Amino acid sequence: MMNIDKDLLSIQEVRNLVEKAKEAQKILATFTQEEIDKIVRTMAEEGIKASRWLAKVAVEETDIGKYEDKIIKNLFSTKRVYESIKDLKTVGIIHTDEENRVCHIAEPAGVIAALTPTTNPTSTALFKSLISIKARNAIIFSPHPRAVDCTCQAAEIMHKAAVHAGAPKGIIGCINYPTLEATNQLMKHPDVSIILATGGSGMVKAAYSSGKPAFGVGPGNVPTYIERSADVKKAVKAIFDSKTFDYGTICSSEQALICERLNAHEVRKSLDELGGVFLTEEDMHKIERFAFRTDGSLSPNIVGKSAVHIAEQAGVKVKSDARVLIAELSGVGMNYPLSREKLSPVLAYYEVENWQEACGLSKKLLALGGMGHTLSIHSQDQEVITRFALEKPASRIVVNTPSCLGAIGGTTGLTPSLTLGCGTFGGNSTSDNIGPMNLLNIKRLAYEIMSPDELTRQLLSAEADDGSDEELIKKIVMEVLKKIS
Repeated sequence: MMNIDKDLLSIQEVRNLVEKAKEAQKILATFTQEEIDKIVRTMAEEGIKASRWLAKVAVEETDIGKYEDKIIKNLFSTKRVYESIKDLKTVGIIHTDEENRVCHIAEPAGVIAALTPTTNPTSTALFKSLISIKARNAIIFSPHPRAVDCTCQAAEIMHKAAVHAGAPKGIIGCINYPTLEATNQLMKHPDVSIILATGGSGMVKAAYSSGKPAFGVGPGNVPTYIERSADVKKAVKAIFDSKTFDYGTICSSEQALICERLNAHEVRKSLDELGGVFLTEEDMHKIERFAFRTDGSLSPNIVGKSAVHIAEQAGVKVKSDARVLIAELSGVGMNYPLSREKLSPVLAYYEVENWQEACGLSKKLLALGGMGHTLSIHSQDQEVITRFALEKPASRIVVNTPSCLGAIGGTTGLTPSLTLGCGTFGGNSTSDNIGPMNLLNIKRLAYEIMSPDELTRQLLSAEADDGSDEELIKKIVMEVLKKIS
């Protein structure tokens, strides 16, 4: 029997998928807004129907997260996302500035390469499919090797729904044999226009290094601050609801809790009442050894697991109803491993004197591995909230809400999205919650609103006020006008 090289097989699969996607996208680009909206509506409806099934296969294949919460994620990425994009104009003239006589015209990006994580494999595929088709793009998924089957199933459900509603075959594809070579081939393929990368920092860096426009998202080492004016019980409940949602796999979930010595007693009491367990120094070291590899990277063994499971595997005894493991730390950095992103119900804990000290500590935590991502604050003091928003290198500052759901636009008015840009703070090309508008080329149709003579007079008038040489300026302006006319 002839052995087939998996790398060669995956590379050929990528080439076939891109070829089909390119042809399909050319056809989709001719569709009207009404036709696109019908397709997207049908896709969302089918995604909603499949939410429970996809949650089941995702948990079974990856052994990450919680089935009930995976359902909510899938519903969010279909129902909630669809509601936010259904009325967007993405075809033809999408906006007219009558005063300045400029029309904005939407053109699709083309074929999109989508890299998906093992933590949110089906919800990310559903979400990216919807926003891509809404913008008349084709999309090809490169799934995480530990989430191939569930990601491909999600993509196939979206593909069948789109085709049933009138889209051309091949408009959504998924690599069935993902390898590093296949992913690189997909990202660098000349017919791929843009990359949507969600996953580890190494993968995102590779996307930005591919030579193609890319939307990558960085890690989220999210600080949450309970300021002295906050409703402590409500704040702690929100943090725990967020931290335990799908066992902490959403990158906008809280990683470090900061409170003031003034309200620390009440915070500790609420943490204990809601199932928080403060670790001893010895137990912290056990959790550290379990959570991080010898090279300092996060171990997949801790990602998306319950607090009780993590404690048992690390050799730490906790009560059976423990929800969050809490590590009280005195510093931030590599010498304090649990001050980093943990993607699990493990939470760092700090006490500070005032909001100014909390401000500085938050910056250190973000700099450790969450630059530009998200910051959470619980407070009733609008001045403090505003100061935090103005001074922090975070693209999303969510107030008095579970951070994981607030940042993605679930409990806030932010754009519903599972791809959260970190801006230049985090080395990303945007700070947006990514949606269909990020996947469009916007052309501008501009009419004359001022004659060259009027422009000249206006410029000369402005320069004359500064005492400049009028004749010299006039000569320069006329030469410029000749070149551009």
